[in-house]
Amino acid sequence: MSRAEELAENLAEVEERIAKACESAGRERSEVMLLAVTKTWPASDVEILYELGLRNFAENRDQEASAKAGQLRHLEEARWHMVGRLQRNKAKSVVEWADQVDSVDSVRLAEALARAAHAKGTKLDVLLQVSIDGDTSRGGCPVADVAELAGVITRSGDLILRGAMTVAPLTMKPSQAFEALASVVSGLRDDHPTATRVSAGMSADLEDAISHGSTCVRVGTALLGSRRLTSP
Repeated sequence: MSRAEELAENLAEVEERIAKACESAGRERSEVMLLAVTKTWPASDVEILYELGLRNFAENRDQEASAKAGQLRHLEEARWHMVGRLQRNKAKSVVEWADQVDSVDSVRLAEALARAAHAKGTKLDVLLQVSIDGDTSRGGCPVADVAELAGVITRSGDLILRGAMTVAPLTMKPSQAFEALASVVSGLRDDHPTATRVSAGMSADLEDAISHGSTCVRVGTALLGSRRLTSP
C-alpha cells in the first residue's frame, strides 16, 4: 500500500468517527474541524492530506514547523497552528509561519506574541490553553487565571482571542475535562464574543470531546500512524 493510500484510508476512518460522534451528539458535521497534527512527519504527508481535502495542520516545534511551512508555501489554502508549548523568545519566528497559536498560557507569552504580530503588521488568532487540573507543568493557564489572560489578549489589539484549548489530564476522565473546558469557554464568550472555538479531543478521545461541544479535534496518530521518535 502506498503512503497516499494509507493516509486516505486513515482519513476515511477518522472522518467516519467524527461523523458518528456528531450524529450521536445531535450536531452537524460542519461544526467540528479536523486539525491534522503533522509534527515529526514529512512535508510530503502534508501535501497528500491537502490533496485529500484537509486544510488545517498543527505543529509543536517552531524550527520544524518553520521549515515545513516554508517548503509548502504553494499550498495556498493551508492554515498552520502552533499547538506546542512556546517560549517567548520564539514569538517572532512563530508569527512568521503560524496562522493561529493554540497554546497561549501566560500573560508574558501573550505580550510577546502581540509585539511580534504588531511588528509584522498582522493580527494573530490565538487560543487560550487551559490547565483543567491546575498542573501547569504540562502547559496551560489555571482556570482561575483565565479571565485575566483573556483580558490581556483582547486589550493587546494585535491578538484575536478565538477560544480555548485543553489536553485532558491523565488523572481525570476525558469527559470531565472536556465538560470543564466547555464551561470555561461559555464564560469567556460573555466578555469576548470572538472566543467561539473549543479545541479538545485527540485520536483516543475525540468522541468524548465532540459530545461536550468541541469544535476542533487534534488528530495525529489515528491519521498518520504511530509517532516517529525523532523529527525528520
